[in-house]
Amino acid sequence: MGPKKGVRTISQAAFDELVRENMEDLGMDPAEALEDALQTLTLQGVDLSGIVACVPGDGSVGDNPVIQSLDRLKQLDSDWGGFGEMVEVFDKLTELCSIEGSGNAAIATRNGGVEVVCSVCSKIRVGCEGDSVLVSGLTTMASLLHDFQSTETFQKIGGPKIVVGVLNDASQNVDILNSGFSVVAAAATGNEILKESFMDLQIDELIIQIMKSHGRGRVRSIYDAICVLLTPDDNRVVASQVYGYARRFAKAGIAGALVESLGEGLSSPSLVSASIALKAVAVNDEICKSIAESGGIDAVLRCIDDSGEQGNKTVARACCSLLSKV
Repeated sequence: MGPKKGVRTISQAAFDELVRENMEDLGMDPAEALEDALQTLTLQGVDLSGIVACVPGDGSVGDNPVIQSLDRLKQLDSDWGGFGEMVEVFDKLTELCSIEGSGNAAIATRNGGVEVVCSVCSKIRVGCEGDSVLVSGLTTMASLLHDFQSTETFQKIGGPKIVVGVLNDASQNVDILNSGFSVVAAAATGNEILKESFMDLQIDELIIQIMKSHGRGRVRSIYDAICVLLTPDDNRVVASQVYGYARRFAKAGIAGALVESLGEGLSSPSLVSASIALKAVAVNDEICKSIAESGGIDAVLRCIDDSGEQGNKTVARACCSLLSKV
């Protein structure tokens, strides 16, 4: 996780200088100097997320593969060319940032990753060869949005407007939609301000439109986006607005669209996600009634019966949880 407000941080330059001082003033060898700097700063409560820690003489910050990928991406963004190479760099960056425990996402965030990815995605128009760049770029963006620092940066540079603009333009491209709604889910997780930003951009109406035009379960990440937008998970906020958002979704017709998603039963790969999303929408008696009138209870009961016959505990738990709510 990145630093929260009030947490002490240190720049890469200051960190590198501390390591050099350990070597020059205290006579430590490179590995010892690095380890001492890390331990000292940690004991002082300094947040080191995003710092590239390398042994002097054995490498430099510029040798880090995340930094190298970002530098190349910034160059491609500046020169504007090479869509094929952009895809390669995006895919490499996504791979690096997805390595659990590596801290690579924090390194990318600290070194302008969110900004450059948003910049590239904002310049590409949907259609032809640009589509593959958008798919890869949005996937990378989702992998970068991992903490408060990264989502705050995303908010400040107009990320929500960029992503919703892409989703509107690419409403017929399932691959771009899946990547784009993954960004929505990642960005809005634990962030009330970003939930509000997306809702201000009428993402609820866009979601309904896409679900109706693409049928059941084709855009799988859309269910995750619905759940996140309607979950009060920002502990900085006393009174969340998500219940009002749920009513907006319901008014736009989300209940019927989600019930249709349950209609395929266990054959649908999005069944669990759709069940969780429908539960998030069911915030009052009126919405629960509309779910029932849309055939939601019957659909859930069928799924529970089928999951019992097939021994699918995951589906059974999700559907039983939904049934208890409606």
